[in-house]
Amino acid sequence: MLENLMADLRRVYCLYRVSTLGQVEKDDIPMQKQYCREFVGQHPGWEIVKEFSEKGVSGFKVSAKDRDAIQEIQRDALQNKFDILLVFMFDRLGRREDETPFVVEWFVKNGIEVWSAKEGQQRFDTHVDKLLNYIRYWQASGESIKTSVRTKTRMEQLTQEGHFTGGCIPFGYRLEHKGRTNKRNQDVGDLVIDPDEAEIVKLIFQKYLCEGYGAQRLCRYLAEQGITNRKGRNIPTTSINRIIKNPIYTGVIRNGESQSEVLPELQIIDTETYERAQQMMEKRVTHHGDVPLNTKGRSLLVGNVYCGHCGGRLTLTTSGRKRVRKDGTITRETRARYQCHYNVRHPGECDGQSGYGVEKLDKLVDQIIRIQLGRIQNSPSQELIEKQQAKEVELVKSRLNLLNEQYRQKQREYQDLRAETIKVIQGTSRLNADLLNSLVSETTEQIKQLGVQIQTTTAELEETVQTASQVLREYDQLISWAEMYDHCTFEAKKMIVAKFVKAIRVRRDYEIDMEFNCRLRNFKHCIWRGSRKMQKGPEQIQFW
Repeated sequence: MLENLMADLRRVYCLYRVSTLGQVEKDDIPMQKQYCREFVGQHPGWEIVKEFSEKGVSGFKVSAKDRDAIQEIQRDALQNKFDILLVFMFDRLGRREDETPFVVEWFVKNGIEVWSAKEGQQRFDTHVDKLLNYIRYWQASGESIKTSVRTKTRMEQLTQEGHFTGGCIPFGYRLEHKGRTNKRNQDVGDLVIDPDEAEIVKLIFQKYLCEGYGAQRLCRYLAEQGITNRKGRNIPTTSINRIIKNPIYTGVIRNGESQSEVLPELQIIDTETYERAQQMMEKRVTHHGDVPLNTKGRSLLVGNVYCGHCGGRLTLTTSGRKRVRKDGTITRETRARYQCHYNVRHPGECDGQSGYGVEKLDKLVDQIIRIQLGRIQNSPSQELIEKQQAKEVELVKSRLNLLNEQYRQKQREYQDLRAETIKVIQGTSRLNADLLNSLVSETTEQIKQLGVQIQTTTAELEETVQTASQVLREYDQLISWAEMYDHCTFEAKKMIVAKFVKAIRVRRDYEIDMEFNCRLRNFKHCIWRGSRKMQKGPEQIQFW
């Protein structure tokens, strides 16, 4: 009797799956489990011998060969450990049209019945059964794609509306419930600025932009100051780079290609500061002359100082020597020089000095920059800009008016030549046909060239007018440098010099030709002629 009961017993494996961990919290797996157990209870002789739960596993994105539960169930099938594989719905086995139908068919071919508590048994007795099996998973695959598209679209909409859609909370912010709920009426957090962390973000940008600190130096600096992340650990270089690159600090939430408008309540760094940080990051890689690679050295000039004789770059070199004092103590002296790289490598080919003392040259350059910034600071902005812009605009307008007049003149000549054509036909013209054709062709070409010149000059005029605002912004930046130059750290001063000074060319006796990064015409250039001992004062500086 017992043997007959054992023969009639059907061993059942149950598989439960949810695609996201969020579904686990919503009791989706317990619901599947309860439904399958009730289904087994309705079939005498069926007994659940093992249950598998896959939490946060996508049936569309994850292949069956990468799902541990599927692999274990297949191994047990080959060892005849169960008779029936039961799922809540067939799509719990997977949603891949190019794989899941064949997984189901594999179980059936190996003597395992595949059942769904909602849809019944999947059989393969006929060709129609195989077709229906494939169609089922083709539909499931399509539903998965449509669900993904709907989710992505909704996420993009939420981002554009200025809502945080999940993921790692950026440093400088925290989540706060403001009454917003999702479609299941659950509370959803919104980003708000964390005041303490926001100050650290501002410090990172300030050190990066104004003092030239790189990620490694910032990492060390923050550690020395005892500044840590939320977990109480040092802020690593990777996090610092992510902070500098992340547009969220300008108040813009971005998710993929979607982004919100600027949200003032989330803005820690203004847009201009952020853009300057991105430009500096790029220049550190591509334009070392504009931005020092580091500001740790005690030399004011890096990468923008040249020999005025051969044009070669002056590089910083240091040498040291030990001195023994009368009391027996030993001191070490360090001597720093800007050395002409070409002069050293090609003796006799450069008639300039081999090098210049760092202290002397830096002191002189510092003096010139102070005078130049003072001149800019004492010049009325509107008067400077309007005067310069008016002069440039009038010049371009004059050229454009001249071109337009020449164009109109050539058009009149062309009309006269066309009228002369009738006279040639009538035989009353003093011109012959060949000469007339030549003059028409020449005039047509001149009209064409003048049209191109007018178009180019019109664009130039528009650009000249638009640069007024750029010059004003530049002037504001120069004023900012002038106000902070005397009181900032040496690192910040070094950054100002790197941005303000385009090139310094040094000749014998410390004669300096300095070119500035400045649109204002009166502040682009200067020459200082002095002696080696630098006895002459700032009145020897000539600006233009």
